[in-house]
Amino acid sequence: MLPRHHEAIVAIATASGRGAVGIVRASGRDLSALIAAVCGKPLAPRHATYLPFLAADGAPIDQGLAIHFPAPHSYTGEDVLELQAHGGPVVLQLLLARCLEAGAAIGLRLAEPGEFTERAFLNDKLDLAQAEAVSDLIDASTEAAARSAGRSLSGAFSAEINALRDRLVELRMLVEATLDFPEEEIDFLEKADARGRLQRAVEQLDAVLDRARQGALLRDGMHVVLAGQPNVGKSSLLNALAGAELAIVTPIAGTTRDKVSETIQIEGVPVHVVDTAGLRDVGDAAGDEVERIGIARSWAEIKAADAVILLHDLTRRGDAAYDAADAQIAGRLPPALLDSGRLLHVFNKVDAAATAPPGGSNAGAADALRISAKTGAGIAALRDRLLALAGWHTQPDGVFIARARHVQALRRTREHLARAQAHASQADAALDLFAEELRLAHDALGSITGVFTPDDLLGEIFSRFCIGK
Repeated sequence: MLPRHHEAIVAIATASGRGAVGIVRASGRDLSALIAAVCGKPLAPRHATYLPFLAADGAPIDQGLAIHFPAPHSYTGEDVLELQAHGGPVVLQLLLARCLEAGAAIGLRLAEPGEFTERAFLNDKLDLAQAEAVSDLIDASTEAAARSAGRSLSGAFSAEINALRDRLVELRMLVEATLDFPEEEIDFLEKADARGRLQRAVEQLDAVLDRARQGALLRDGMHVVLAGQPNVGKSSLLNALAGAELAIVTPIAGTTRDKVSETIQIEGVPVHVVDTAGLRDVGDAAGDEVERIGIARSWAEIKAADAVILLHDLTRRGDAAYDAADAQIAGRLPPALLDSGRLLHVFNKVDAAATAPPGGSNAGAADALRISAKTGAGIAALRDRLLALAGWHTQPDGVFIARARHVQALRRTREHLARAQAHASQADAALDLFAEELRLAHDALGSITGVFTPDDLLGEIFSRFCIGK
């Protein structure tokens, strides 16, 4: 631990602003002096006591509930004091200032973001994946994400990782024992069923990796951009997907000058939809500077998107100028977007045109969807297609929340196990190389729960928490 981890800390643990109740939380090795100064008497462990919170001159600052959680039976593993007062900002600031004053003798200081949860991790109350799930639960934007974060906080994800690590530890022990006693001339790969053990570990890892990808999608969502020429119905489609009038819809070309963003959920998956300015050549005419900036931002959003819905107007198909502009837009799309299959052609205004979407020049037009943003026809099919593009296929029940770093660690583990399999498949298998790949896979798994995690990564993770948590 760093020296700062031994200092007593205090912070307001509830959100800023007015509320019915506000909480000031302190944590340290011994808070008896702080309790005596602020509460006026010792507190029964883990019992809520209603009393006045005292200023330095003995006058009450407020009245509320005080709870003392003696170490190690607390959230942080240290002594914890929670003061539940009325939720006015001024009252809570006065109470915080009083705690700092009363705790000066024990070096009480303001907590940094995430420091309470960091201490819970350092004191083995939570592993790193569970600690991250605390923040993910607070930040969850959908019910499915909240439920999945709750499962990770309860240890479901960590249990999967630990089971994998146990498999690798057992296999590593067998390999290391064989390396230590080569004179026994035991055909390790055959008699210990090393290949079979490794294959079962890979299958288990693949299942965990798949669920982790789903959990990462629940946490981070999908960034979808609506693109196309002016007046093809992008703003109407945003409103239809969101179920609310978020964007202004008019028949005037160029109504949308800047991006309009909204987060919706499809089967619990957050989908961040961005309506962009219509793509067209505005030339050098005076007065079009705002629209030019909007169009430039549209192309920037397209490059950063997880998926792009390229919207076409069925009622204008066959018009030479319109078709030429569509072809020009298609030619400017990033090649990576096309190669990865993240471009979805959608033909709008099916309610006003009976023309079928043409194939041929537009890549992906054969798989295009026909919708009406006005009537809602085809919107359900579009939602399903977006989920498919995102890679979502698992029901939320049983999915644990995961982060990009977890997925990356699992992928590194998979790469090392693949190399281990390659070594094991050789006629004259090199057990030392086999063992090294197992070790690297073991270390990659350990980075998820915090067994092998550098201090700088810990600082980065906990600095993103809110203060008081």
